[in-house]
Amino acid sequence: MTGKRKRYSADFKARVALEAIRGEMTLAQLAAKHGIHQTMINAWKKQAMEGMSGVFSGKAEAVEASREAEIDRLHSKIGQLVVERDFLAKASGR
Repeated sequence: MTGKRKRYSADFKARVALEAIRGEMTLAQLAAKHGIHQTMINAWKKQAMEGMSGVFSGKAEAVEASREAEIDRLHSKIGQLVVERDFLAKASGR
């Protein structure tokens, strides 16, 4: 069997996990409703519950700041490499 694995968007996972956390339907009912396995719903619910504390602890802002710093560092490195490439192209007579 060589079928492609189905990929679910973060938005879809969040909606299903939220439904599971609310507990208005059983996992079996949610699985039937969305056409996915109960194990996946349980894993998404667990991830949502574990990640929820990060929303309130400020970790999200720290991660975003770290990501922005990394992007700035990479942009400066790209600029440096472009300058070096242009210099070497001129020096080699191209």
